[in-house]
Amino acid sequence: MNARTPAVARTPRVGLVAGGLGAYWPQFPDLLPQLRRSAARVSERMGAFDAEVVDAGFVSDAQEGAAAAEKLRAADCDLIVGFLTTYMTASMLVPVAQRSGAPVLLINLQPTASMDHAAFDTGQWLAYCGACPLPEMANAFERVGVPFRSVSGHLEDERAWDRIGRWIRAAGVRSVLRHGRHGLMGHLYPGMYDVSTDLTMVTGNLGGHLEVLEFDDLRVRVEKVSDAETDAKLAEARDVFDLADSVVDDDLRWAARVAVGLDGLVADFDLDSLAYYHRGLEGETHERLGAGMILGASLLTARGVPACGEYELRTSLAMLIADRLGAGGSFTELQALDFTAGVVEMGHDGPGHLAISERKPLLRGLGVYHGKRGWGVSVEFDVRHGPVTLVGLGQRRDGRYRLIAAEGEVVGGPLLRIGNTTSRVDFGRDPGEWTDAWSASGVGHHWALATGSLLPDLRALADLTGLDLVEVGA
Repeated sequence: MNARTPAVARTPRVGLVAGGLGAYWPQFPDLLPQLRRSAARVSERMGAFDAEVVDAGFVSDAQEGAAAAEKLRAADCDLIVGFLTTYMTASMLVPVAQRSGAPVLLINLQPTASMDHAAFDTGQWLAYCGACPLPEMANAFERVGVPFRSVSGHLEDERAWDRIGRWIRAAGVRSVLRHGRHGLMGHLYPGMYDVSTDLTMVTGNLGGHLEVLEFDDLRVRVEKVSDAETDAKLAEARDVFDLADSVVDDDLRWAARVAVGLDGLVADFDLDSLAYYHRGLEGETHERLGAGMILGASLLTARGVPACGEYELRTSLAMLIADRLGAGGSFTELQALDFTAGVVEMGHDGPGHLAISERKPLLRGLGVYHGKRGWGVSVEFDVRHGPVTLVGLGQRRDGRYRLIAAEGEVVGGPLLRIGNTTSRVDFGRDPGEWTDAWSASGVGHHWALATGSLLPDLRALADLTGLDLVEVGA
């Protein structure tokens, strides 16, 4: 068997169209060249984002707007950006918004932060008039049933570009959810009602494809793993992790072998995420496979293919959201409350997101996995200290999904040494009161723990996907 690498993360496709009112061009000959220069600068800056940009050019009337709409429709964009360079009529952009099937972001970026009022004539002023049509667009979009969103600023306004980047990142997450392939292997952890997921509702709420896998899909691949492939994975593990004295060589080698098979499984099925669980019995093959997955699942998660245990499909999707926002996203649940220090301790046994560890992660050997059958090596670390965001994917009684989030800060302090990921999170309020509020959100007992302040990005994602966002505050 040849070692395979999981698929490269899908890049969002962003359409761009700039425009202005063609009646101005014969009246003010210098205006159109200036606006085209501004449009070229916007196209240049858009190209710096992690996205494929489809530039439909500059439109001056409704006919040209319709042609741009058809070009962007055919391009199957994940986001359309309309650049209002000066006043333009709604008839020039409504077709773009209606026909593309993608969310539309309008940007109003004037040439500089302010005009030279004493020196400017009418033509020069019109280059600063992109704000003028914004209310018209908002009104027209509302009446034709297209959600409206905009960013106003100037060409080199970094605050505006930060906001534009937020929408592009959100479009990227929406894209991977709509087009992603999500693996579900094994069976539900018995009794976990909150984890139980209707696969049709995943596609109904988010899009994407659900690939139902058997543990035998993993077994046959592990059986074909060569000694050389196992040795290479062992070398990788020793480079990535510190090893506790409790690690048993045979258990580590088995975990490395399973990790190679897991790489093959993810590549063969082109998976963007994976959730798994198998109960097992008396050390049979499938039990040993499930127990040996922690190393490989952690390495996959660090490479951008979130993998988590306990059949937690909605949490593997929450981890994918966090990862595509550049914030990691480690499989997490509540562990304990420290009322003395005023923090909530949270983490999980099994795999974690190695790329967001505070220090070099540790592999610890365990003779028993609590709450699960099997034994082997498990991952131990705390998430990088500083601001963090909890990201969960809840489900309402009517079947609709909602994003659930809270911001806090990971701080230092004592940690258990039991082969779990554990972080001490300060939410700026009594740990008991915060825990009650978080639990009342309907989040379920697992979520993704991600680095940084993600609420602005999650608000953009909620807007683009139509999901509700529940923010649990301090």
